[in-house]
This record gives sequence, C-alpha cells and structure tokens, in this order.
Amino acid sequence: MNNFPHLFEPIQIGKTTVKNRIFMPPLSTNLADKGYVTDALVEHYSNRAKGGVGLIVTEVTTVEPTYTYLPGDMSIYDDSYIPGWKKLVDAVHKYDTKILSQLFHPAYMAFPIPGTPQLIAPSNVGPYYAKSAPRAVTVEELHVLVRQFGEAALRFKKAGGDGVEIQCAHAHGLLGGFITPLYNKRTDEYGGDINGRLRLTLEVIREVRKQCGDDFIIDVRISGDEYSEGGLTLNDMIYVSKQLEKEGVDFLHVSGGNTIKRGSSMPAPGTSPAPHAHASEEIRKHVHIPVATVARINEPWIAEELIANGKADICMIGRPNLCDSEFANKAREGRTDDIRPCIGCGRCLTGIMFGKPIACTVNPSVETNDIDEADVKKKVLVIGGGPAGMEAAYVAKKRGHEVVLCEKENELGGLLRLAAVPISKQELCKVIKFMARRLNNEGIDVRLGCEVTPQMLETEFKDYEIICSTGAKPKEIEAFKQFKQTMTADDILSGRKFPGRKIVILGGGSVGCETADYLAPLVNDLFPANRDVTVIEMTGSLMTGEGGAAKSRLTQRLMSKGVKLLLNAQVKKVDESTITYEQDGEEHTIKDADTLVFAVGYTPTKVEYENAHYIGDCDKVGNLKDAIGEAYQLAKSL
Repeated sequence: MNNFPHLFEPIQIGKTTVKNRIFMPPLSTNLADKGYVTDALVEHYSNRAKGGVGLIVTEVTTVEPTYTYLPGDMSIYDDSYIPGWKKLVDAVHKYDTKILSQLFHPAYMAFPIPGTPQLIAPSNVGPYYAKSAPRAVTVEELHVLVRQFGEAALRFKKAGGDGVEIQCAHAHGLLGGFITPLYNKRTDEYGGDINGRLRLTLEVIREVRKQCGDDFIIDVRISGDEYSEGGLTLNDMIYVSKQLEKEGVDFLHVSGGNTIKRGSSMPAPGTSPAPHAHASEEIRKHVHIPVATVARINEPWIAEELIANGKADICMIGRPNLCDSEFANKAREGRTDDIRPCIGCGRCLTGIMFGKPIACTVNPSVETNDIDEADVKKKVLVIGGGPAGMEAAYVAKKRGHEVVLCEKENELGGLLRLAAVPISKQELCKVIKFMARRLNNEGIDVRLGCEVTPQMLETEFKDYEIICSTGAKPKEIEAFKQFKQTMTADDILSGRKFPGRKIVILGGGSVGCETADYLAPLVNDLFPANRDVTVIEMTGSLMTGEGGAAKSRLTQRLMSKGVKLLLNAQVKKVDESTITYEQDGEEHTIKDADTLVFAVGYTPTKVEYENAHYIGDCDKVGNLKDAIGEAYQLAKSL
C-alpha cells in the first residue's frame, strides 16, 4: 500500500529519473576536513540515502581556495578532492538515491580565517551581513570565477555525481548577492536592472552545461520572494525563473527570504508549515520544469498535500531528515508515528558558526543510527520520566538491559510538558508522545504515580544500576514573596495558579519571555480585559545564550503585544503592594501590579543515591538538547 502516492511517485529531472519527491536540501555539517570528504560525511549522507530520500543536495561546496564559508565545509576546487567525492557518491548511489553538490562562493559571507584577503561582493555594500568592509569584485575576476564553477561541476561529474545546485537564494554568497538589489548596486553589465543582476548566474549555468553536458542535472536555488522592502519580489522571481528555464536549468529549488531579515529564510519553530509554497505554486504556473518548495515540511502529510494540491512538484525536507534519517522509509511504510519529530528549533545549526559539527536536539545520534548491544546485561532503574529519563530508558533497553522507569507523576514528560504550553512551542508535545511510544514499543516497564523510596531501593531494586533524572524546580526569591500574590512561571504554565491582570515577570530568559508571550493579549488593542505584562531583566538583552529565528520572532511578538521590556533593570525592594527596581541609576516603583512572577532559573532536585548516575536537570540545569544528549551518552556506556 502506498500511503502517500504523490510523494512517492517517481519524477523526471532532465534525463534522470528520481525514485520519489522527497529531496534533501543543503545543510552545513562541519564534518569535512579542510574541504575533503571524511568518513563521517559519507556515513551522514549515506544514512539519509539508506533512509529512502530520492535525491540529496550536499552542503555548501566551495569552488576556489581563497575564501572559506565555514572551516568544516566541503570543497572541490582541484582534482585532489575527486577521490573523496567518489567515495561519497558511490555510498549514496548504493541506495538508488541521486546526489547533487551545491556549488558556492561565500564572497562577503566568508569566514574570517586569518590571512583571508579583503572580502569580495557585488558592490562595496556590506553592512547587512559582512563582518568587514568588502570590495566590489572586478569583471576580470568574475570571468575566472565562472570558469571555476564549471571546472568544479566537471570534477563532481568525474566523481560520478548526478548534477549540481547553483545557490542563488537568500542574498547568500556571491550569486545570491548579485541577484538581489539589496547588495548589487553595480552599473556595468553585471548590475542595474534585473537582467544585469542575473547575468553572472546565467554565465555560470552556461559554463556548467558546456563542461558537463546535457545529461548532468543543474538546479538553481532561488528565493521566490525576499519579503524585504528593496529586495526581490515574487514578480521578479517569476521572470528570473523563466530565464533560468531558457538557459537549460532542469529544476528550480524555491526557498524564500534572505539572510538579512532574521527568520525569513529559516523560519522559527511554531510558524506555519511550508511558508514559501505560495511562491513555488505561482512560479510553477509559468515554467515547464519541476519546482521544489522547502522549509518546515516536518510531516509526510504536509508534503503529500503540497504536491497533491499543485503547490510544488518536489518537497525539500532537510531538518526532519537530520532528526530521523529514516523519515522517507517510515512515511512510505505508513509508520508516521515512529518518525522522530523535528521541532524546528534550529539547534542543528546554532553550533556550526562556532566550528561544532551538526547536532540535533531530539536526535543525539544525528550522524549514525547505531546502538550497540552491551557485553554485560544489567538491571537498570531509571528514576524520573522526563526527556532525559525516557531517552536513557530507551537506549538502555536497546542495549539489552532489563529496564524499569519510575515516574512519581501520572504522566511522562516532566518539565517538557510545561515547556510545550507557550505560543509556538506546541511541537514539544510530539516529542513526549514519540518518546513515550518508544518505551511502550520496547516493552519497558513504565510505572507512573510511583515515587521510589529508600525501602524499594533496598528490596525490589537492590541489584539495579540507578539512573537519576528527577529534574529541577523553579527558584523563588524569598525576600520578594511578601508581595500580595506571587507565583512561578511553572505555576502559571501548569495551571496550578492563575495570575491577575497587571503582571510583573522577574527574569527575561527564555522561560520569562515565553510566559510573557503566553499571558499577553494576542492583539494589542487596549481592550479592557487585556493583561498588562512587564518583564524585568537585569542584563542588557533578552534570552541570553539563545539566538536565531526563534529568539527574533518571540522578541518581535512581545514588542507587538505591548509587553514592557525593562532591560538592565534590577528589583531592589518588594513589599506587599509595590515593586521597586533600579534602571540607569534611577529607582522606579510599580504600585499597581497584582501579581509577581518568578522566572529566575531552576535548582536541581538531586536526591542522593549510592552509586547512582545523574542526568538532565537534576545534575546540571540545561536545555532539552543537553538533557537528551547526556542521557543517550550515559546509556550507551552502561
């Protein structure tokens, strides 16, 4: 039975037939070694091919040696790279999966490795992204670069590759910068109107086709709309798409937004699925080659609907294939409940800029799927059924141990249940459901409403190895509890307590801001029933340590809802009816608040057990990725 008939229908790309419509878009991994293919890269991509993906577009592959995008990215600027690429291509082809290399020049987005010459750009315009002032690339240099793109494509063909993707989306890198009017202010043949801005890309396509022939796939990644004043519009990109088709491009990879406007190209968690599908749908009406859409296509049914409803011919599914390399196979087999859920958090890429390899919050084994059987089988007791406890129990069971998990509450999930309550955090519910399902599928003895006592440890669990994952509890400031009504953010999110209408939240970290977002009116219309929310944060920024689209979107929502954000402010004194804080050397008193909410961090609820292992928040308070990752590593070592 074909559960998703449109999604798993083969598609003709140029002269190549691809087995299904699930393509994997480029995602940097930082797994290369000075640009060369490593065994880790081969394993990473071959796992996705084995998992059923129809076509893979590799991460950024630089075409010349001067400028580096990221230290761990791939390259193909001379013949010494061909053997490694051949090894990668052969590993992917083993599963009847096609593979393209994404050819790229970082230009003004290059990594500032010591010794790098002045960055180049379409024009001397670089305040949006560049770390230092770029210079305008010369026409003579462009002619050399066009040849280097063609030579890089030919090397990939010699390695057995099926084609290349030309990256022109997101005002990203050299070609993306040339197309967008935000960066290209040239007045020569490579600037001015849209034809001038597009010229370099067309020359690159022409050169690749000349060197590689008609049986070599060329796809171009574009932003269907940059969603930015002064940027490319959908109407622009319909015209561009027609020119690309005339030049012999085999399919179009339609993304959206740009690197300048945070959250436009890599959407935040909780936002609408397939945010660029309106652009792919419209462009598809005006060309005769396949069109792909991308971004937040996290579930098979979404992809099926997009293709069935004419929004696109292909779905580029990236982060969900990182989160679960078997995404495609599980979808084809109808095992959608077994797909590890991608929550769109973006932590897979947050460490990339700091030289760390790709990672995943929900999947700590993103590079490999192997859990080896233990040499010595043990009896294992996991105390606490939060995400760390559930991960540890599952991995321990997969290693062949006998596992019992005890949770004192009547539900699994721990603090993750509360984390799922605020706006845009609903996908965390999927994580709890998925992890609980795995425990059940493995036949693990899960005991809810069961608080482990010292007597139980001395009797029933006497010979068990203990893993403690009892979580953490919210901090409260005792001196401030004299206010007429106080509660923690957790009290509110759990429904244990109900706040008033004039609320002061102490702490502007993620929990404080998400709670403010949850409490604030959806529409800032001065309606009498609206809550008035103030966040007081002692540092100069909100959500310190967080970044990317999620932080940006949340901050924008708070501001649009009229939440008062007091930064560099510290509460000095609280009595029954007033809250006094200091900001910029001046004292201010809030006299009309009715609720003071504590969002000032957590304290581990560590219970001392003899010879126990401690994981998650009860060991050290961290984020979801920390908790699941620690649990996985510990259980693998048992």
